[in-house]
Amino acid sequence: MSESTLVPLQRLREQLRTPRTSPILPTADSGAGAAEPLDRLGRPLRDLRISVTDRCNFRCSYCMPRDVFGSDHPFLPQSQLLSFEEITRTARIFMGLGVRKLRLTGGEPLLRRHLEKLITDLSGLRTLDGTPPDLTLTTNGSLLARKAQALKDAGLNRITVSLDALDDTVFKRMNDADFPVADVLEGIQAAQAVGLGPIKVNMVVQRGVNDEQILPMARYFRGTGVELRFIEFMDVGNTNAWKMDQVLPSSQVRQRIQGEFPLKPVAGQLQGETAERWAYADGLGSVGFISSVTQAFCGDCNRLRLSTDGQLFTCLFASRGHDLRPLLRAEHSDADIASGLRLLWAQREDQYSQRRAAQGTTTTPVQRIEMSYIGG
Repeated sequence: MSESTLVPLQRLREQLRTPRTSPILPTADSGAGAAEPLDRLGRPLRDLRISVTDRCNFRCSYCMPRDVFGSDHPFLPQSQLLSFEEITRTARIFMGLGVRKLRLTGGEPLLRRHLEKLITDLSGLRTLDGTPPDLTLTTNGSLLARKAQALKDAGLNRITVSLDALDDTVFKRMNDADFPVADVLEGIQAAQAVGLGPIKVNMVVQRGVNDEQILPMARYFRGTGVELRFIEFMDVGNTNAWKMDQVLPSSQVRQRIQGEFPLKPVAGQLQGETAERWAYADGLGSVGFISSVTQAFCGDCNRLRLSTDGQLFTCLFASRGHDLRPLLRAEHSDADIASGLRLLWAQREDQYSQRRAAQGTTTTPVQRIEMSYIGG
């Protein structure tokens, strides 16, 4: 691994982010009170992904490899994290611009203390048409069994669990924390029991690492009401040693499943949906395929990401963010902040995956924000 790959995240963060002295600036003529904003490619803003912590208790190689995120890694101090009040205010402003879905991410979001309080606050917000937000959370499942009921009671709608293998040896090697599969499965069962659903399970597939787990995972979740989704190994960040030859295209994953369980495409998928869904021909559920490497879906991307310390990122593959925290902590009105956010979205033209595919790029450019910092 090169020296540049091993640069600590804090140093990368300082190199890549917009300086704190130059936050998003609201402007008088940026369209406050106008119609819901569209970016330069005509995409609406519908989905806000909120990272509530940069910490995680797993050290998955494709996200937070231990040789970079070791015991001496400088995670953000509590004073730099957005408070729950600041997060809720931000979400309310964004929902006034058309956001309908709020996803809590990390790191591992269940490590954030008193997260249920934030969920209660967010569940009380309303979209432009007066409905509650689609409030969901992505977790590695390690704490889910003990927290599922409290999350449901707080107002969480549904949950996505990351699980990359059923075989304990493979799974422990990938999470690099000696965490057993059985505890994640117990968490999924607990979430089902309390009504957090529909539940989705995400499996990041790496050729030669865990691709032999594709069929065991499909067999296990088929007919359970849980939708299993296979994610191509993506070139996010700088530390996961991404190589194109470790990407197993979704088409090949689907062929493996088709060999045992006939599939048929699901019609009428929603705009901005990341997964292409296929149903089992016998009616026992469905599977999804997230193919940002081989079938880029930037064209209808409607997502924006908020880091735990208040940086906004208009793309998962961004190299720098836009600083919201100074505006939240100064005497700016919600209307002024909304004007700045409207302008930010109107200037957006991100389509990294499509450009990478068009250019045939098979290496990761240097200096990219890490997925663990802005959420997947």
